Parts: sequence; C-alpha cells; structure tokens
Amino acid sequence: MRQPKDLRNGKLRPHCVNTVKHWNFLWNGKEKCILLAPRAAGKPAVCRTIPPMIAHLRGTLLAKRPNQAIVETHGVGYDVSISVPTFTEMPAAGADVALHIHTHVREDALSLYGFLRLAEKQLFEKLLTVSGIGPTLAIKILSGMPADEMVGAIRGGDLARLTRIPGIGRKTAERMVLELRDKLPVAGASDTSMGAPQASPVEEDVISALVNLGYPRAAAEKALLAARSGKSPQSFDLLFREALGSLSK
Repeated sequence: MRQPKDLRNGKLRPHCVNTVKHWNFLWNGKEKCILLAPRAAGKPAVCRTIPPMIAHLRGTLLAKRPNQAIVETHGVGYDVSISVPTFTEMPAAGADVALHIHTHVREDALSLYGFLRLAEKQLFEKLLTVSGIGPTLAIKILSGMPADEMVGAIRGGDLARLTRIPGIGRKTAERMVLELRDKLPVAGASDTSMGAPQASPVEEDVISALVNLGYPRAAAEKALLAARSGKSPQSFDLLFREALGSLSK
C-alpha cells in the first residue's frame, strides 16, 4: 500500500502492530489516527476514528438550501449539511449565523452537519448510535418530523408514526425505539427536554469540560442543573467545581 502524503504540521507514520492500514499524523499538536483502508481479514480490531475537530461555526451565511448551507468564517467557506427545520429558521443569505456542528469523519471524507439548536444536534448524535443509521439518514429523519414529536414517538413506541418518516422502515423504527427509548428526555422535563432553553456559553463550557473528563453528557447536564439551581449566574470555575463535586458523590 502506498503511503499517503504528509498532512499539515506532521509526517504520517505506520500505526498499529502487523498492519499497514493505519497511519498517525499530527494535527494542531495532537496525534490522530485515521484508517486508510478496511482492515484485512483476521487482523485485530484497531482504532479508526478522529476526535471531533469542529464543534461550532459563526460567520456570514453565503447561501442556503433545504439540505445545505455555506458559512464563511475568516475568509473560508464551510459546506454544511443541514436539516429542513434548521433551513426554515435560518436568516437570509448575507446575515450572520451561528451553527452547532457535528464533524463526521470517514476514510475518504470529512463532513460537517450543522444545527441552529443544540438540542437538535444532540438528537442527531443519539440517532447515530442506532444500528443502521448514518448521518445522511439521520438528517432525513430530523427533516421528516419535529424533534419534540420524534422524542415522544420514540419514548411511546409509536412505530406507525415513525415509519411515516421517509427512509424509515419498520425494522429501523423498532431499533430506534429499542436503543433510544431510555436515552431520551421525558417530554416536558425542564431544562433537558428538546424544547428547553439553550445553556449559556459558560454552562456549555462546563458541560464540555465534564464530558472531556469522561462523564456522560446527560450526567454532566444533570450535575450542572444542580449546581446552578436557585442561584444567580456564576463563573465557570464555581459552576465546574460544584458540578464536579456533585458527580463525585
């Protein structure tokens, strides 16, 4: 297998014992692992993911279509796949826009999926955990039903409603219910429901820090809720320490 060209500020080098399918490279000072071809039969399973690189974009909306938006940031235009709900809520071309981004990496592509609402991004990422659902289908699912209605249908096991979404057959609907029923918020639950107000930038930083420490996002959000309950806005340091203390009990 031919070794690919160097990337950015580091040289590729062979990775993983007894295989030439993987190469490591430095990206912004951190070593990543990328799979360049399927592993050979009989070889041990090896890492094939790159940690998320882009989580948020803010810039000028150059163009938008029902499934695509072009956002310019510092002279660079990012091609972002979007859902119909995000499209309908977007401002007109030429206006400023901010998108929550999910970065999806494959062997041959790096794709960006954008959402105006953080809750929609979180539901998108939960859909990706369902067997047989990739990012393209997940976007179609989000375009076929409002997020809060979908959560209710999944938690209620409403297969008839779910199968009315284009691209969703009965088997996929059954997997969605089986694998997500207990992972989605109860309809009407405060602060964690799909229609709940977004967390402040400081609170999002706290959640991100806790997730980076290895805590599940749902647990981090619950700890943050307990830390800020009945109190005026606090600094990152105070919120983080109180939330971490809650998780450590």
